[in-house]
Amino acid sequence: MVIVLVVSVVVVAQEPAEVRKIVRLIADDVVADTEYGIIDIKSKKVYDTSVGLDYSPNLKVLSRYTDWRYWNGVLNIAMNRLGEHYEVEEYKNFAKNNVDFVMANYKLFEENFHTSTLPWWQFPFAQFYRLKELDDCGVMGASVIEVYMNNKEKKYKEYIDRAENHIMNLQDRLDDQTYSRTWPYEMTVWGDDLFMSIAFLSRMGKLTGDTKYFDEAAKQVFNFEQYLWDDNAGLYWHCWFNDVKQNGVAHWGRANGWMMVAKVELLSNLPDSYPQKDALIKNLVKQIIGISRYQGENGLCHQILDKSDSYFETSCSAMFVYSIARAINRGWLDKRYSSVVRVGWQGIAGKINSLGKVEGICAGTGIENDLRFYYQRPTPLNDIHGLGAIIMAGLEVEKLLDEENN
Repeated sequence: MVIVLVVSVVVVAQEPAEVRKIVRLIADDVVADTEYGIIDIKSKKVYDTSVGLDYSPNLKVLSRYTDWRYWNGVLNIAMNRLGEHYEVEEYKNFAKNNVDFVMANYKLFEENFHTSTLPWWQFPFAQFYRLKELDDCGVMGASVIEVYMNNKEKKYKEYIDRAENHIMNLQDRLDDQTYSRTWPYEMTVWGDDLFMSIAFLSRMGKLTGDTKYFDEAAKQVFNFEQYLWDDNAGLYWHCWFNDVKQNGVAHWGRANGWMMVAKVELLSNLPDSYPQKDALIKNLVKQIIGISRYQGENGLCHQILDKSDSYFETSCSAMFVYSIARAINRGWLDKRYSSVVRVGWQGIAGKINSLGKVEGICAGTGIENDLRFYYQRPTPLNDIHGLGAIIMAGLEVEKLLDEENN
């Protein structure tokens, strides 16, 4: 039986040492559940490698933590940051092991991908080799950059170059160069894609020292603002349909979260002398003030931010806590907003059980034209979409509390 820690976690969640325990509880659970292998889902036989196997649609990735999806990239970044902060090799090696496993095993599936009638998501590691949307390469590419910074291997650089070419030259855009997707309708702007692009671009700028990547990222921040910001609500719409020149129906929590995290990641990598840094900070602060008005008494935000009858959602709450805490820690935001961080972390901590599993994370979510879709999205226990954000939030909260206590 899983026992949910509510009272005990909430009472002590404001001490740096207790924040550290919670964060490491989640990370240790991820490490324990990570298995490297390929499984035949029909025969249940497990293989250490795909090399030498005959292709079958029954062959799948053994662990959700060793695939090539954007959420794997977020988790890689979070675990790498965790490993560096606590000097724990097991965490630091997590991203490298994930990237190495995929690079060693993707070829069998790629060879059969282009001739198959199966949908792309049924292929292991499909986003490694399909390179069609920012989801495919932006955040995983960002995590490869972090791996490359510590391991200057040719295979990492080759992938970084592929991702860079797609993001800078091939990704679909509107006429004003705003990134867009080809689905569910042609040329749709998704708030999520601000993070999917900037996670990579900001690190590429830091890696190469070439300001063109920072310039591209900053341009996307201000372009997305034009399409998605709702000044009346102080929130972002989830999407913009370019064919009908209309926004979607929802101020979806996680899309707003990704947009805030994108700005924080960009500012974290920008040099202080960058000409638009002050304007970007002002833009971030505006969003933080808007979000702060929708925080519930329990510290969490709703799945649909301005709909109090929608459920409280953990991943977007963690993204806001992470972003606000880092903004305070980096001196971009007044310290008075630390109360938003503290009550937010208290709410998140109450969603983590004694095994390090997290409740209340919305499952993967596309775009639909009715609010009911967003209301009814499921929240599977420990859904991978929010784990990286929660780990990063905890790290920043610990730093903030350490500073306040000293």
